[in-house]
This record gives sequence, C-alpha cells and structure tokens, in this order.
Amino acid sequence: MSFRIRAAVDDDLQHLYEMAKLTGGGFTNLPPDRRALTAKLERSHAAFARGDGPVQDELFVLILENTETREVRGTCQIFTQVGQSYPFYSYRIGQLTQHSKELNRTFRADMLSLATDLEGASEVGGLFLHPGERAGGLGLLLARSRYLFIKMHRARFADRILAELRGVIDEAGGSPFWDGLAGRFFGMNFQDADQFNAINGHQFIADLMPKHPIYTAMLTESARAAIGLPHPSGRAAMRMLENEGFAFENYVDIFDGGPTMTARTDRVRSIADARESRVVAIDQDGGTEALVATGNLADFRCAFGHVRAAGNGVVLSPRSAAALAVSEGALVTHVARL
Repeated sequence: MSFRIRAAVDDDLQHLYEMAKLTGGGFTNLPPDRRALTAKLERSHAAFARGDGPVQDELFVLILENTETREVRGTCQIFTQVGQSYPFYSYRIGQLTQHSKELNRTFRADMLSLATDLEGASEVGGLFLHPGERAGGLGLLLARSRYLFIKMHRARFADRILAELRGVIDEAGGSPFWDGLAGRFFGMNFQDADQFNAINGHQFIADLMPKHPIYTAMLTESARAAIGLPHPSGRAAMRMLENEGFAFENYVDIFDGGPTMTARTDRVRSIADARESRVVAIDQDGGTEALVATGNLADFRCAFGHVRAAGNGVVLSPRSAAALAVSEGALVTHVARL
C-alpha cells in the first residue's frame, strides 16, 4: 500500500468526524463535533487559499490518504501563530525558595503560574493515526510532513514552535490533574471542559481560572504525579519531538497537565536538514529512504520515497513519483527518513 499527505478538503469532514470519535478524550484539536470540525476545515481552506505573505493567525489541516483506495487514515494540523484570537494559556512550573533562620531550614516549593509566554509561536498538533494503520512508520510520515510544509512555506510561520502532548487520562476518561486543580474552579468534569474548550475557545479559562500561583504541595498526590507527564500513547510522540530538537521547558497544559515541548523553528531537525532539489530522473535504482514533498499550499503532497543524488538534482523512485504525482523537472523538498 502507498500513502501520502495532502491538504484537507471539505469532503474530509465525515472522515475527520469518524476519527475524532476514536480519540478517547483529551484531544482538543480533533473534537467529535461536526460544527467545530467544519469550522476547522473552513479556516484551513482560507489559509491554503491565501497567497504568500507574513505570519497570520491561520490553521493548516493535512490528511493521510491511502493512494490506492483514497481512504483517509490520519490527520495532523499546523497553527501558524497561537494566542491571537484567544489567549494561549499554559502553566509554567517554577520554584520558590524560602529560608528560616530560626529553624535553620530551607524550603523549596514548586509552583504553577498561569502564563501566556508562548503566545505568537507556531504549533504542530492534532495528529491522529487510525488504529488500523499504526505500523509502517505512518505516524512519522504525518508528524514530519508538517516540518517539510513549514520549510516550504517558511514565511508563514513564527520563529518559535511548540507541541502540546496529551496528559494522563484515567480509564474513565477523567484527568487527575484537572480534578485536583482546575475542576474545583469550573464546576465541570474534564470531558465537558475539554469539549467546551475545543468548540468555544479559551476565554472561559481567563474568566474563571485563578490568577495567583498555586503551590503543587496543595494538590492531590495523583494531580501532582500527572504534572508534565504525557499520556502513555503519547510517549513515542514525545521521543519523536525530542529527536527533532524539541525540549520540555517547564510549560504544561492547563487542562490535563501534559507537557508542552518547544523549539526554535529553524533548528527543528527536519526543517534544518531538508533540501530542495529538481527531479532529473525517475528510476528504481537504489537511493536513500526519505520523506519527499512537493507542491505549493493546497497542492502540497508528501510521501515516503527513495532519493538518490545525481548531478544537479535527484533521482526519484517510480513509486514515490506516482504517490506525489511528479515527473522529471519537478521541484521536491526531501529529508532522510532515519
């Protein structure tokens, strides 16, 4: 089977909705709500339709498609500049050190402070791969295709980039972190709050979330234990981000306490290492395994392939050329699969 990444279109709504129902909660960027998903597709369509220009508050939705059956088997998203329509809140983990001369003791207390430090950054998120396709590196194709898209449209993205990882969710779909902290101020369970946020945005957080720092020692043990931990299903994604150069810099999600990973955009490995070349031939003869992308904006396509340097360009394997719908003379952006 052959797969490729392409821009999402209106006809993908039902596919996205069916995948959203499989996420299991805590997946804000892919809510099982047709109205919210329609709004995402409309916003993405507008972003793809806008010509080259400076960074704006936009969203690009990409789709993983089986090129033989045309089935949609995954999706991912890129936000060009967060915190423009709504504040982008995180908790920043800090430490307060206090010393008592009379007791001759020093106390260090971890604290959570509500912050909007990451406003203006770009974000990669919304990655979901159908459970039936979790083999063959398709999660890697989804994840890294976003970096090639950014490389090919660099002016549309900020100099800092982040990725939020889903936090710990219990078997009942609840969040220990939410129950131990924010849930006490909102009168809503985690699932309801998460869905409300996905559909209506963050303003209700600004209205009700306490603004003063919170001592983690005052939280329940289960809430403290969840701070900065990814959901078990997200551990591989965290390793993938670390391999790309992302790091955890003490920011966590205000809903489930999951880690927020950040990087300088131009230092992300797949962006820094990607190269643009012209296809000089299409041939089966060897080559290095790579991610290969082509096309501008709505015509963007990305797939696995074999690439071999030749003269002033590259030789592309027939299979990848077919998946990308390119011929000799086309420009492609490629990076080693690793």
